[in-house]
Amino acid sequence: MQIFHSPFEARARALLTQCHLPTDDLDSHHFEHFLGCGSHEDIKGIVGLEIFGSVALLRSLAVSEEARGLGYGKALIAGIETYAKEKGVRELYLLTTTAEHFFVQLGYTQEKRNTAPEPIKRTKEFSDLCPDSAVFMVKKLEG
Repeated sequence: MQIFHSPFEARARALLTQCHLPTDDLDSHHFEHFLGCGSHEDIKGIVGLEIFGSVALLRSLAVSEEARGLGYGKALIAGIETYAKEKGVRELYLLTTTAEHFFVQLGYTQEKRNTAPEPIKRTKEFSDLCPDSAVFMVKKLEG
């Protein structure tokens, strides 16, 4: 399984749309902090970060329907956690409406939304795009 940086924006947007994930707030520069898997021409999965110093919002984990259950999601999360550490991130936050159990298995814990750091609260995903019913989660990254 090939994991790569900066997937082609058009293909990444198409996969996000196919998986019913928001793209309205994503500009071209956001894809600098995205990983893809598969190939640039045939993206099987993607995940991205919005980085704010030592904290980041993990967002847009999407795996194509035909690739689900094959380990792409776990590989992408492992890759983005490594990338986050390389960028100096110590805490990863996320919002999910469908994948809470998946993230719990990977060491993420549920938190109250009002405990979010200010930079996370200011993201469009946190403040506008994700419903209040979305589960807010965090993982502290080690060294």
